[in-house]
Amino acid sequence: MDFLKSAVASAMASGPPFPYSFGDQVDVDESIWTLYNGTRREDGSNCSIFSFDVAANRGGKLPLARNALKKMRTLRHPGAIKILDTVETETYIYVATERVVPLRWHVRRQSLTPETIKWGLNSIARTIKFINSDASSIHGSIKVGSIYTSESGEWKLGGFDVLSSVKDDESIIYTYGSLVPDSARYSPPEVLQGGWEVVKKNPHTAVDAFNLGTLIFEVFNGDYTGRDQAGQTKNIPPSMQASYKRLCNANPKARITVSAFLDQGNRTGAFFDTPLIKLTEGIDNLGIKTDGEREQFLEGLDQVSDDFPEEFFKMKVLPELMKSVEFGGGGPKAIGVTLKIASKLPSDDFESRMIPFIVRAFGNPDRAIRVALLDSLPNMIDRLPQKIVNDKIFPQLVTGFTDMAPIVREQTLKSVLTIVTKLSDRTINGELLKHLAKTANDEQPGIRTNTTICLGKIAKHLGTSSRAKVLIAAFSRSLRDPFVHARNAALMALAATTEYFTEEDCAARIIPAISPLLIDKEKMIRDQASRSVDAYLQKIRKAAASMPDTALPPPTGEDAPAARMGTPQPSGGGQGWTGWAISSFTNKISSAAGEMQPAAAAAATSPAMSPSPAMEPRKSTAGTASPMHRQVLKSPNPEASNVSSPSASAVADAFWQDDNADNGDDYWGDLNEDDDGFGETSQEKSVSAAAPKATASATPFDDSEPDFAGWLAAQSQKKSGLAKTLPKGLSKPTTAKKPVVKPVSKPAAKAAPAKKIDLAPKAAAEDEDDAWGDGW
Repeated sequence: MDFLKSAVASAMASGPPFPYSFGDQVDVDESIWTLYNGTRREDGSNCSIFSFDVAANRGGKLPLARNALKKMRTLRHPGAIKILDTVETETYIYVATERVVPLRWHVRRQSLTPETIKWGLNSIARTIKFINSDASSIHGSIKVGSIYTSESGEWKLGGFDVLSSVKDDESIIYTYGSLVPDSARYSPPEVLQGGWEVVKKNPHTAVDAFNLGTLIFEVFNGDYTGRDQAGQTKNIPPSMQASYKRLCNANPKARITVSAFLDQGNRTGAFFDTPLIKLTEGIDNLGIKTDGEREQFLEGLDQVSDDFPEEFFKMKVLPELMKSVEFGGGGPKAIGVTLKIASKLPSDDFESRMIPFIVRAFGNPDRAIRVALLDSLPNMIDRLPQKIVNDKIFPQLVTGFTDMAPIVREQTLKSVLTIVTKLSDRTINGELLKHLAKTANDEQPGIRTNTTICLGKIAKHLGTSSRAKVLIAAFSRSLRDPFVHARNAALMALAATTEYFTEEDCAARIIPAISPLLIDKEKMIRDQASRSVDAYLQKIRKAAASMPDTALPPPTGEDAPAARMGTPQPSGGGQGWTGWAISSFTNKISSAAGEMQPAAAAAATSPAMSPSPAMEPRKSTAGTASPMHRQVLKSPNPEASNVSSPSASAVADAFWQDDNADNGDDYWGDLNEDDDGFGETSQEKSVSAAAPKATASATPFDDSEPDFAGWLAAQSQKKSGLAKTLPKGLSKPTTAKKPVVKPVSKPAAKAAPAKKIDLAPKAAAEDEDDAWGDGW
């Protein structure tokens, strides 16, 4: 082999330039030509090179090679091998053609389906018809060894060694016909009996008609050994058998022509009436077809089964379809068929041919093409590189989120599930979530529902820092959607994404949001809400079981409080529990009404004593708090305060500040409670509830309240008789009158003298009852 290559190289060096490089030798049937795979030096494209060594000419076959060279240069037909270049010298003849493979390879491997064989025979028959009728010539060597397949899988006719014109009496077929390899095996009966001169006495189409019959037998059965097999119907399709037998008729004048054979096969329902053959006839003129013809052609193309030659679709059909989509108005039908064929391409061909086309197609403003692209996206997403999807396709795709047509918005939304694995984290948590926030408020309820479903399915791809906030805000809004399926989708999404929420979120935000749906008007919603709540309660109970009984440190030494709060006693059953609850509630109310005071000050305000008449009325302390109380409010942790043992109400007030924590709704568009019709927010409620507590006056009584403590003490003294006069400070019990509040610009008025109150018991008047109630 190396010696042959060196000989070819030396021969080329002494001859005219041949811009092609020789590759491996290809195994072919017995032939006067040697076939090589080659490449074009200029661009590296593939080709085949037929070589004939003139110096080693044996048996006088040089006239056959020169005749073949001449006919290949002059014969131009789609069914014939395409010639690229030729070189003829005294030592060699080179013919560069398109890259071809001997048909014998496929026949031996039996890799051809019946539909593919019919498609190939139709092409060869058309070429023979052209040679016999239009060119008035005889091929003279139709057989498997003279046929090749191109890179597109099409059958190409070669073997033009004895191709002759019937108008030339000195044609080479009459003289050199017997020198063709395997001539005796394939020659018709009349030639075997009377030689090639007998061809002149019979129709010139008879030789090629008989050889077409032997070719049909050979491609369906694998081999042809001699004339005894001509006309046998083994493995021949039933619809073709009658016409095939007439081709193999022993009488040359009774044989049908190849043209008649084609006409019989092209009838409706005949053996050549197949989708693949119709496709071949229409693909070359797809760009100039009318809309109706193009639609009909594409419908037939879409029905093509998978056993048809992939090479043909890749090399012939696909380029024409791509042209039709971009320039010929092929529309969505063409894009769908194009992507269906492209899914079968090898990775290298898909990357070089289809990826640039897909990127350009996403930029097409035609809505129908966009929908077709989105429908076909699942079939090709695995073959698209992540960088192409994230940088080139996604920026074009997101324009569908704001399209006026609802179907485009919905298909774009559905495509998110397909492309999310090809997007970067920054794209997902940035631009994609912004668009999903808009579709969550779409006017179409179906799009809102699909947005919720989409978020639930892509939750694992969201950023961990904002995932819970985004999902809670989005699903909470969907739970209030008037569309029943949107609410159901939100409940199902919450049930499917339990793992992404903390126990605090489950208890404080999710369960309160689901609870109203437990009494939804739709039974489907109530049942799903119940299942979702059970799932979250199970998670909360599991977390609570592992928590400590208390988070407060045990009181020791000086840090122990002087007086302990009441706790539930084991005796008394439920009464002890309610008593503890009421006392705890009372402690909270009383402690929140005024200032916290030291123990000494508390003793001075004992109920057994009444204020002295000479005591100056204290200024109003409304809206103020003691330093101790302010410090507790500032620090949620009682241990961080300077107060050694704050009261239980002060600790509760400190924990109350946690309600002002950020709920994270700003992670989902402009979502807040006011938008959803809930009115006052939880923060506003806590502030309004705490306002009267902070502004209550520390003055124990006002001018409308009787001194209950003094009156009680006087009654005690009268009954006991131990003292006729009251202790100092209670002989003339009075109540400090509340100072009159005047505008800030004027000085405060002096306190009015204390009002005397009759301590003698008397029947309660109606006005006194009202004053009591007001004072309480």
